[in-house]
Amino acid sequence: MDARTFPAYVRDVTEQSDVRMGMPLPLGAHEQGDGVNFALFSRHATWVRLELFAALDDPAPRSAIDLDPARHRTGDIWHVWVRGVRSGQLYAYRIEGPYCPAEGQRFNPHKLLLDPYATAITRRDSWDFGPARGYDPDSPLRDRSFSALDDAAAMPRCIVTGEHFDWEEDRPPRHPWSETVIYETHVRGFTIHPSSGVHYPGTYRGLMEKIPYLQALGVTAVELMPVQEFNEHDTLRVNPFTGERLKNYWGYNPVAFLAPKASYSCSRGLGQQKLEFKELVKALHHAGIEVILDVVLNHTAEGNELGPTICWRGIDNRIFYMLAPDRRFYRDYTGTGNTVNANHPVVQDHILDALRYWVMEMHVDGFRFDLASVLGRDASGKLLQNAQSWSVLPRILF
Repeated sequence: MDARTFPAYVRDVTEQSDVRMGMPLPLGAHEQGDGVNFALFSRHATWVRLELFAALDDPAPRSAIDLDPARHRTGDIWHVWVRGVRSGQLYAYRIEGPYCPAEGQRFNPHKLLLDPYATAITRRDSWDFGPARGYDPDSPLRDRSFSALDDAAAMPRCIVTGEHFDWEEDRPPRHPWSETVIYETHVRGFTIHPSSGVHYPGTYRGLMEKIPYLQALGVTAVELMPVQEFNEHDTLRVNPFTGERLKNYWGYNPVAFLAPKASYSCSRGLGQQKLEFKELVKALHHAGIEVILDVVLNHTAEGNELGPTICWRGIDNRIFYMLAPDRRFYRDYTGTGNTVNANHPVVQDHILDALRYWVMEMHVDGFRFDLASVLGRDASGKLLQNAQSWSVLPRILF
């Protein structure tokens, strides 16, 4: 498909002074001066569009910026700086490139894409993955077909987050292992029932209200089940007795590695989730309790070749995922449909950047890795002798 045939939106960022070349690093969206720098990795993309939205439910962006590869690309990084953009801005991408599943390429500019470095994503109480499929589900060609359905109305947006937070010289408690008592819990499940007696059930603040209870138990560390953003409506399974649609309660199917779960916020989920998570960590540290995250970095919610195109698949499928020899199908060492290509240097950097973010920006104390061994396997599933070292994150619990 020729990107020039894709329908253009009316732009309000038209002045040359409003849009500049930008910088390739750091990846993601970061406030710089009186604007924001956007940077995105894609080696095989031929065209990238940044879309800026005025409101969550707007089907079309208020402005769209096509990135000129001669001006807005350095190596494999596409970048642009936009004046006047601030924290709270909603954004997403569209990317053009080869659509050839037999060669492992699945670009589709009709699908709105999340920034893999997004630090917050808007809350959607009924997120349907169906429109995000890059193929036509009614075609006999299945995933080898191409979908021209625009899924913007069904997709959440990324949020620029550059707010100030006063950590008040917060420091990790760093209890020795001999004195560590870990309490594993689920942010929503811990306080959602009325018997918890909290004002903000099922949220980060609800968990904050239970800190005295944790202290009374002698807990020195809480291990939070996944708080990386996920879609609780990603499953089509139903209750066999009632026929009711089931939900992904546990969260082991991330749509973003750096963004805290919006629905665990007691506010609107328009960036407040990041602040509320920081407040939780700060309060736990003040009480002498460490924070360990159960992180899922071995697979994503995009599933196999029949899954949705919401982020990595539409950005550079061949880079981010382990593919079978025929490249159409995915290596599935996780039992979820796909396996993150953690032995690729670009993907290693993405994973390590996510871990550094949770430690340096969000002040968490350690991690429990879901299917940790998968992160050190080659394309045939064998353990690598030179698997990625985690020594770049010293003094962190694992």
